[in-house]
Amino acid sequence: MDKIIKQITDPELISKIEQVIPFHGYLSTGAFIGIQMFNIAKDVLGFHDGERIYVTCETHNCIPDAFQVLGSATIGNKGMRIMDSGKMAVVVNKQVPMGVTSARGIRIYLDPLKTEKYPKLHAWYLNTEKIPHEEAIPELLKAGADVYSHEAIDITVPLKPAKYVKVCGKCGECFVRHGEEVFCSTCTGT
Repeated sequence: MDKIIKQITDPELISKIEQVIPFHGYLSTGAFIGIQMFNIAKDVLGFHDGERIYVTCETHNCIPDAFQVLGSATIGNKGMRIMDSGKMAVVVNKQVPMGVTSARGIRIYLDPLKTEKYPKLHAWYLNTEKIPHEEAIPELLKAGADVYSHEAIDITVPLKPAKYVKVCGKCGECFVRHGEEVFCSTCTGT
């Protein structure tokens, strides 16, 4: 993998790879796809480093890590949601002012019609043969953004509900209440 990284001349891409590797553990094809999707979202939406973004990943595999590291969109800060449909796709939008209930975002996906021009990448994507990351990533480097499709979409921004903390009437532990519950979900089994 070092041989591949040494061939990259774009210092910004190298910096992003160097940020993602320690978090993800290694440079996987999926993590690299996440980096490329992040770059597409940044170009299209025009957000800046450090600007708050929200991401919904349609897979839990690899792609979310790039957005967590590069965009600081994590599950803990509610910037990241994973709705695992098994698709190599993400939806990204910038933060909107408080009280605004819709945002313009972008949905990006790895397009199998476009990966056909890159046989090893296509085989990796469709899982028709075992292609190592060292063979798929160079094809992603050659292809750049050409193997992705994206569309602008309107996103409904939910209003932030008030947070009510209640002591469970059964176990005595505190929990965040969403209605009139007197018992936590652990005690009610829901």
